[in-house]
Amino acid sequence: MKHLIKMTLMLLVVTALLVGGCSKTQVTRVDTDTTIDLSGHWNDTDSRMVSETMVGDCLNAPWVNQHAMAKSKRPVIIVGSIRNKTTDHIATEIFVKDLERACINSGMIDVVASADERGELRGERLDQRANATPETIKQMGRELGADYMLIGSINQQDDAAGNDKVIFFSTDLELIDIQSNRKVWMGNEKIKKVRQQGRYKG
Repeated sequence: MKHLIKMTLMLLVVTALLVGGCSKTQVTRVDTDTTIDLSGHWNDTDSRMVSETMVGDCLNAPWVNQHAMAKSKRPVIIVGSIRNKTTDHIATEIFVKDLERACINSGMIDVVASADERGELRGERLDQRANATPETIKQMGRELGADYMLIGSINQQDDAAGNDKVIFFSTDLELIDIQSNRKVWMGNEKIKKVRQQGRYKG
């Protein structure tokens, strides 16, 4: 009896090794614009679609014409912090870059560097003062000041029953006049996903 049990265990181990050895991982390259949603979590498609939609709504709001009439120039904005209030790990830096890209590609507004980027650029200008030829040195105090700051947050609310789950994302953005703290535009974009787990029938 003991011998039979030992043989059975050995057979199971060998079978597991053979099955494991036969399995392989396959990677397929796809177009970066392809929508792929495996988990229902916030992903690159959500970031791109939300940024493009919200920037489009922002630039269709009255503040753009009001600024042009008052200042006779294109508005300058800076994208500030986007807070992740979800349970997902969201790379907000990607969303910030998607927002900047959509703003710049619109051709209607100018976008200036973030605080971190400005620090690096100022360090470069200081370095040029010591090491670059006089005719190529970039001067300090010539930065383009932003008129408005775009800030916001991404929120999440889930609803689950059994193996099914509804995942709801709500993105809020606000454009604020830096001089007066006046909010000139507020936008909201919602995403709702249904994730259904596969069911196996015995």
